[in-house]
Amino acid sequence: MAKVMAVNAGSSSLKYKLYEMPKEEVICSGIVERIGFEDAIFTLKKGEEKKTYVTPIKDHQVAINILLKELLEMKVVKHIDEIIAVGHRIVQGGKYFKHSVLVTDEVVDIIAKLIPLGPLHNPASIIGIKAFKEVLPNVKMTVTFDTSFHMSMAPVDYLFPVPYEFYEKYDLRRYGAHGTSHRYLAIEAEKMLGQKHLNLITCHLGSGSSITAIKDNKSIATSMGLTPLGGIMMGTRSGDIDPSVYYYIQKMSGLSNDEVFKLLNKESGLKGVSGVSSDSRDILKAMDEGDERAKLTMDLFARRTLDFIGQYYVRLGHVDMIIFSAGIGENDPYIRSVICKALKEPLGIEIDEEKNKTARGKEVIISKPESKIKVAVIPTDEEIMIARDAYKIYLGEDL
Repeated sequence: MAKVMAVNAGSSSLKYKLYEMPKEEVICSGIVERIGFEDAIFTLKKGEEKKTYVTPIKDHQVAINILLKELLEMKVVKHIDEIIAVGHRIVQGGKYFKHSVLVTDEVVDIIAKLIPLGPLHNPASIIGIKAFKEVLPNVKMTVTFDTSFHMSMAPVDYLFPVPYEFYEKYDLRRYGAHGTSHRYLAIEAEKMLGQKHLNLITCHLGSGSSITAIKDNKSIATSMGLTPLGGIMMGTRSGDIDPSVYYYIQKMSGLSNDEVFKLLNKESGLKGVSGVSSDSRDILKAMDEGDERAKLTMDLFARRTLDFIGQYYVRLGHVDMIIFSAGIGENDPYIRSVICKALKEPLGIEIDEEKNKTARGKEVIISKPESKIKVAVIPTDEEIMIARDAYKIYLGEDL
């Protein structure tokens, strides 16, 4: 047995989960929040036991030192060298990585080179990698990229209709995101149906949302674009819009280019349309209380999702299963019901509303036996994919 840690480093946070491999048993999990502040919050969960406290944490290095100290004090491990690998989640791997890889200086340099494509995430990931290497110099470090799964797309699916020189000079293309989640959902769908060579539409719906068309376990099209701003509307992101909207907002408001980009990333989507919140639960509550704008927001979210499902149905030719996952997809029976009802006439989808209502956060097929396409709820697990890849790389196995 070997212990593998999956890590997701943010600019001021560090999420982690420690696994016993190859059993894939979760030993502990937690998060360090508000790194860089005097009132940072450390949390570690081990079974029913939970430890959380507020303490000054200057940087990620200090956060990792505290984490390793707590692993020993809470008897999660007897010795730190029981951890044989640490897998890091990286949002943007550009065109360079088709699968997870071992961390090298060259790999870190490429991740740094891609900061313009992942300005909010890649810098934090580099900090996390370097901090862990400092504390655990002899432990194998691996990186799993959200973009890797989508490297199987054909040029006709990833190119934008702009002058080709921008692709040649600056690698301007569709990269997508949430690939680690979509890859997991494809694997789970094969287990659920007991068959391979499936055509799937996977809907990762949450504060960040993306939809992917999958054929034979490969992504052939995905909704997010050059950055996670593209695709369907999300918690605070606009998703796809008429490009002239950008210019028009600048011209009419006097906002700078950076300010408009921030507005489309942080103040749009569910939050911008509803005026209530970026959280669908708050919007649904407002809708139940008679807020018409809240209802419009959820209808718009459903419509944007439906647009991609329809597009990907045509792209695939036929679909074996549509999968809902992530915060909204796993836990919101209302939005699943709205989407599936709209798909009844064109695609012959029939869902069992009782199963749909009780499908919060658990793996279940919610379509009726007579439905022409199966519909399922599958909670995603990006951390286990990171741990699996890290363990395989540690063993020297092919991915």
